[in-house]
Formats: sequence, structure tokens, C-alpha cells
Amino acid sequence: MNLCIPSQTRDYIPISDHALIGNLRTAALVSTDGSIESYCIPDFDSPSIFARILDKDKGGHFSITPRIPFTTKQNYLPNSNVSNSRFLNEEGVVSVTDFLPRNPAATAQKPLLHWLIRRVEVVRGKQPIRVECAPAFNYALAEHRTSLVADDTIPSNGDQQKKALFESSDLTLDLRFVAESVIDGVPFPSVELRTLDLRHRGHKGISISADLDLIEGQVVTFVLRTPPKTAGGQHVRNPTNDQAQRLGVSFEQLPTGTTNLRNKEDPLLTKNLLRDLLKGTNDYWNAWIRKSTYDGSWKEAVHRSALALKLLIYEPTGSVVASPTFSLPEFIGGTRNWDYRASWIRDASFTLYALIRLGFTQEADAYMEFIYDRLKDKNPDGSLQIMYTIHGEKIFPEKELTHLDGHKGSKPVRIGNGAIDHIQLDIYGELMDCIYLGQKVRLRHCISLLISQILKFVVVAHYNDPDLSIWSVRKRIVVDDILTNGLPGREVRNKERHFTVSRISILLSVAIDRGLRLADKRSLPCPRRNKWLEARDDLYEQIMQKAWNPEKKFFAQSYDDIDVLDSAVLIMPLVFFSTASDPRFRSTLDAILKSPERGGLTANNLVYRYNTAKSDDGVGGEEGTFCLCTLWCIEALTRVGEFDKAALQQSIRMFEDFLQYTNHVGLCTEEISPSGEGLGNAVQGFTHVTLISTAFNLSRTMKRKRF
Repeated sequence: MNLCIPSQTRDYIPISDHALIGNLRTAALVSTDGSIESYCIPDFDSPSIFARILDKDKGGHFSITPRIPFTTKQNYLPNSNVSNSRFLNEEGVVSVTDFLPRNPAATAQKPLLHWLIRRVEVVRGKQPIRVECAPAFNYALAEHRTSLVADDTIPSNGDQQKKALFESSDLTLDLRFVAESVIDGVPFPSVELRTLDLRHRGHKGISISADLDLIEGQVVTFVLRTPPKTAGGQHVRNPTNDQAQRLGVSFEQLPTGTTNLRNKEDPLLTKNLLRDLLKGTNDYWNAWIRKSTYDGSWKEAVHRSALALKLLIYEPTGSVVASPTFSLPEFIGGTRNWDYRASWIRDASFTLYALIRLGFTQEADAYMEFIYDRLKDKNPDGSLQIMYTIHGEKIFPEKELTHLDGHKGSKPVRIGNGAIDHIQLDIYGELMDCIYLGQKVRLRHCISLLISQILKFVVVAHYNDPDLSIWSVRKRIVVDDILTNGLPGREVRNKERHFTVSRISILLSVAIDRGLRLADKRSLPCPRRNKWLEARDDLYEQIMQKAWNPEKKFFAQSYDDIDVLDSAVLIMPLVFFSTASDPRFRSTLDAILKSPERGGLTANNLVYRYNTAKSDDGVGGEEGTFCLCTLWCIEALTRVGEFDKAALQQSIRMFEDFLQYTNHVGLCTEEISPSGEGLGNAVQGFTHVTLISTAFNLSRTMKRKRF
């Protein structure tokens, strides 16, 4: 445990030192020292109100922290996405429970309350607590007004309690609280909200603070929300149940005995309601994970990954975000800072594959609905986007927020993603695999036409086209002309090439192979079968001849750069392009497992994507080892382990090592630095997807080999 010393100039907390909470609409990062560091409302891709992880001074935060030195522990409640942080010192222990409410299935008819709830309870001794709520609207760009007003949502027998109201031009928030005692004889805690001026640190409005001196048994629960547009209730004399149902409202009994008829989205804030929301949310997550059919080794890590993936689903459309955070650096101080709050066809397809494998078919069905709608709205040339917004839109404008410092000074901070119109042909492979898996859950009548259209675009017209590979993340803006001539900057793309992994994905990781399988399995029309087979054979020969480096004995990153290693080729046996025993693949795997100093891509049992000094990806800068590639390598070794005991032992060691790089609550970032620090956006869905797949296959192989 690290000792935390409270300070008015708190520095950045490492990316890995956070838990993630969510409600299938949005998500929030909770730091180990009790601060909400990242939170966008109402949706994943909405502007942030808290972004302290990207600017420690003015990004915005909601912190609950002891005022005296303390150590911390943080965990999730068992089988849940409800976070619990404990702050400990000689004086006492305080527990902070954080969650975004979800309704259990039994009460699904109740409205989803878009609240952030933070329950503070002293469980031993006493603790002086500092609470600060400092929203920074619209990525810390918008000004806001703050006021303390009477709270008509809290039952009161005397003086009416006050709440904080934050009003910006586009969004309004209020901060409310309920104070209570859970031990007989212990008085209710005293809570007074005060204004706090942080404008000298760059904030564009007044914040709110409260200093609490809590003793054992005292509890204060804070609720931050967007007030309903028709908030409040009306007093009705003897209303009937029928009246309430017609109006869509619920009954609440005030202590005075007066019946108050209220909007369901604005219930009276009581301790019983808050307890029900906590229990209901915990029950929701527990009931969901119990549906898992996984019974292999590393079950705890697999289930935590499944719970993390569930947090990435945007329930209204069924889409899946690649990550709920934005612009966290792939290298501290570097420029590789991207926004992943969109739905990549590739990432989402793999996510659904992992969830289906664990028995979660409802999510697969919802995502297939999202995909079918996208297929009906293809681009004029018949192509698909590599990603869509979570709402299904094709535009996700990329901007740089120059007013934000970036995590530990890593600039620029970016929102949106300019890669949304990139050409990455491998997505058709992943998409066809998703359709192939999804049809096991539910087969649409239009599936035959859709498959035919996809394969017509890929196989007949474009299977020989170059693309920008699976690693391409954005457009690069060249600013030379601006600096020298004051002219508009030229926008250029990284060089399109014949990337090996794209050829493999088109060939077998689905497009052609899965199309033929679907046609055979479901007796679907297949008028171009010979054309598809001809393209499949042609691609196979191309890869074996043009991607192979006969001198260095490895499959290269592309036909154009046969001296460059790329760990993406590790998918060869995973998608059944080759067997793991194929000498060419074994030689490629051996090359990747060498250290960078010896020409390989592996350091400390962790794998880089490629050597950024040798591969011009149009971005520049350094990056850490890639968690996805490390797990692909472990899974490839597992396939080799079917006939080579030493390889199986190595894969087990690498997987055990990798699990030590997950954070204290079992979550994965995108990359890992040479010193072991988590890098890139967190939580990264692709990493958790591959962790599940790797554990599944490694566990199955160990059982088969009685290892």
C-alpha cells in the first residue's frame, strides 16, 4: 500500500491505479485515492465533466479523500462492477462505495436513474474527510454557474437541506446527499456544502466542497445527476393507483404523512432508496456473471474480463466501445493519444466472440442488430466504415484540445478519431466471423443478401487492394506549410500497403471462408462460389510467396516491407491460416520471441506490435508493449504446445506473468511500459477479449495434455 499525503496540488495518478464503473450508457474511472478522474455524460462519447486524468488542475474532478495521511485499498464487490475503496490510518477506516445504478431484471420496468452514487461510511474509529465536486463542462471548455438551493427531493421534518446546482449552457447537474447513522446511539453526521473557488487553477466556474468529521457508524451518500426536465412532484389528495400508473409516477410517503405523487425519474431521495439501488445494482452484476458457462483455469481473471467487457456495451444500440476513455498516452510524454470511444467493427466482433464463448448470447444478438443496420447503410461504393459511433453514425470528427495538459504532459489531447474513414480490409474478415457466430444465435432472413454483398465488395472488387492495416489509428496532419508559409496544412495518410494480416483476415479470418461455411451450413445461395474459391487460392499463394522473407525466415508485416516484423502475423494459427507446427510459422514465432536488441519484439515476456523505428506508421513517437500482441503470442505458443511440451510450459509462464500486469482490480490497459506501468486507454476491450480467448484455449490444452 502506498502512503497518500493530502495536498492542494495533487499530482497525476498512474493510469492503472483506477477502477471502472458504468451503467451500459457511460462509465467513470475511480482512482485509488477516491477521485472520479474521467466521466462523460450522458453517453460514452459525450463531452466530459470530469477529466482530471488528462489535466490535474482544470480537467474536473469529484474527490472524497481523508484530510490526513492514509493508505488505500480498492476492490470490486464480489462478481460485480460496484467499486469499493478503503482509506486507512491509525485514526480509523473509511469505506467509499461507487456505482452507476442498474436495475435488476426483476425490476426492469423501473426507469434507469442516470446517477453517480458515492457512499461514504466510517467503519472504524473516526476520519476527517474532504469532499470536492468540481465539474468542468464540455471538456473543461464551458463556463458554468453554481448555486446552493433548497433540495425539494429530500424528505424533511424541519429546515430544508440544500443541494448544489451547476448550470452550463448545455448541461445542468445537481449534487445531493443523504446523511444517516447505521449504529444505534450514533447521531446523524453534519454536512454543509460550501462554495470552492478553483478558478485560479483554470476552472471556469465555482466548485463545491464539504469537510466531514465522521465517526464509526456515520454514513453520507452523495448523488450527482442531471435533474429531470420535469423534476419534482405535485401534492395530490388521496391519489389512486390508476392515476399514478397513467401519469407514469410513483408514490412516496413523506414523514409528515402527506402523499406526494412524483415523476418516476425524480423519486424522493431516501436512505431506503439508496440502499435498494446499491443492492439492485450489485444483484444485476451478480445475476449477469452467473450466466457464464466458463469452468476452466484462471476463472477469476476470465470473469473480471467479462464484467469489464460488459461495461463497454452501449445498451440503446447494442454497439461496443473499444474503450470508455480517451487520449490516454501510449507512451508518457508521447503523441500517440487517441480517442477510442467508438465502435470498431474489429474490436466489437472479437468482443462478441468472447462473450458468446462464455455463454452470453443476448449481447451478441443486440450487436448483430447494430451490424445489420450498418450493412443496410453502406457507403456508395459498397464499403463499410472501420468504425462507427456508438449511435451508428459515420462521422467522428477528430479535434485537439490544446487547453488540456494531457496525462503527465502527454500532448496533444484528442477527441474524435480521424481513422473513421480509413481503409482496413481486414474488418470484412472480422465482420464475417461475427455474422458466422451471430447466426448461431439468430439468423436473419436477409443474411444471404448481406453476405453476398460483403463478399462481392471484398472478393470481386478489392481483395488485391492495399490498405492501412489493423494498427492504423488516424490521419496525420502535416503542419510544415502552416509554419513556413501560413498556408492550410496538408492532410496526408500513412502509406497504403499490402499488409500480411489484412490478406490473412480476408482469406480465412472469415470473409471468404466464413461466407462459404455459412452458405453450406444454412443452404444459402452461393452464385459466386468459384470466384470466391479462386480468390482464396490466389491470396494463399500471394501470402506464401510475397510475405515470406526467405533470408530472415519470417512472415513480414507487408509485401512491401519484408524486413519488418509485425506481431499481428501471430494470428495465423488462431484463424487456421496455417498450423502451429508449420515450419514457417514456428520460425516466425521464434523471431518475434527474440528481444528487440536481437531483432525480435519481446521484452520481459511482453510483446511489441512492431519496431516503430523500422516501420513508418505516419505517427512517430514511442509506445509500450502491446497487451493484445502478448496474448496472441501466448495463444500461438499454446497451439504449438499441442505437440511441444516446452512451448506449453512457456505459454503458461507468459500468461501467469501477464496476469501480474493487470491492475489491482484485474483490469487491463492497452499497453505496458518498460517499467511495468499501464499505458494507453483504459479499460481496453480488445485486451480483455484476448485474455478470455487465451485462458480458454490454454486451459483446454492443459486439460487435454493433463498438464
